[in-house]
Amino acid sequence: MPFIEESDLLELHKDVDKAQIINERLLDQIKFKNKDLKKLKLQRNIFGGITAAILLGIFGLWSYFSGLTTSANFKNEEILSEAVDSLDTFRTRISNLQKQNRELSLVKEFYLAKEFLDKETIYSVQVKSFVDNNVTLASEALTNTLFVKTNPFYAYSLGTFETLDEAQIFRKQLVNMGFNDAFVASYKDGKRLKIEDPY
Repeated sequence: MPFIEESDLLELHKDVDKAQIINERLLDQIKFKNKDLKKLKLQRNIFGGITAAILLGIFGLWSYFSGLTTSANFKNEEILSEAVDSLDTFRTRISNLQKQNRELSLVKEFYLAKEFLDKETIYSVQVKSFVDNNVTLASEALTNTLFVKTNPFYAYSLGTFETLDEAQIFRKQLVNMGFNDAFVASYKDGKRLKIEDPY
């Protein structure tokens, strides 16, 4: 089996830990943005209702006083112009909120897909097993590795794949790199189901 430099492995762990921290921060931001979007949606609805009522009131007043002097009509036109400007501002704000909502929806779909995969059967390539649990090869926080207790051993696997074919392709690459004993196993809910046929 090839030898992995401890410094390379530590750098890999650091990169993965950083990625997990970023993912957690993004999830927190999604939750925060969702709360903001709910508040902004409520505000938008309230402002839309108030704006519509104001516009109807202004239009009613304008129609009522349209028979008065030209100066009165001029004042009504100014009020109507201000109301239209206010409406344009609200439309711009609504457009920006809709854009933010679409962006957050994409991030939310990513996390929902990740949760779905955690509940489904996945495939991973086991490269090593150990008798003791004091192995520092992988942290359980790494997202693309598995460190699972398979009596009486602790199994260390690389990669998480949705299909057996993808895992088999990755296994062949690892065998070509010198991991001759690598094999594909299926997992569900963090437990190994079975060892898959190598071909």
